[in-house]
Amino acid sequence: MVNVSVETAEETEQRLRRVIAQAELVVHDGVWCFEESPADRPPALTHETLAVVRDQESWSRLVPFSQQGDVERFGIFSFHFAGQADNSGFVGWLATRLKAELGTGVFVVCGSNRARGGIYDYWGCPIDLLDQATAVVEALRGR
Repeated sequence: MVNVSVETAEETEQRLRRVIAQAELVVHDGVWCFEESPADRPPALTHETLAVVRDQESWSRLVPFSQQGDVERFGIFSFHFAGQADNSGFVGWLATRLKAELGTGVFVVCGSNRARGGIYDYWGCPIDLLDQATAVVEALRGR
């Protein structure tokens, strides 16, 4: 469920700190990358595939890095949010924090699993910054 919150900036900060503290955080092992395939050839889905998205020209599948070549390599962490948590604004809030702290952007792929409370996010950052990114997240979680 998407929540609409009307609150001050301070109230938003307090709410999102509660949300991040209550969320289930997983730091995924390994190095990850996007594999691309033409739009007329959808990728195979495997148990290792975290996400698949497409535009008009190609499919993009987020998988463990196993290829040679010049592809971006990412570290991945994810959040499953507590049921009924008002996480509106979370992506922008955390992405802004990570940009300010690390000097880099991130990517986010969201999904939904109603059996586990609803929305979940996969976050990707340059692999060399994964430890720093998770340190920022843990600090925001109050750990």
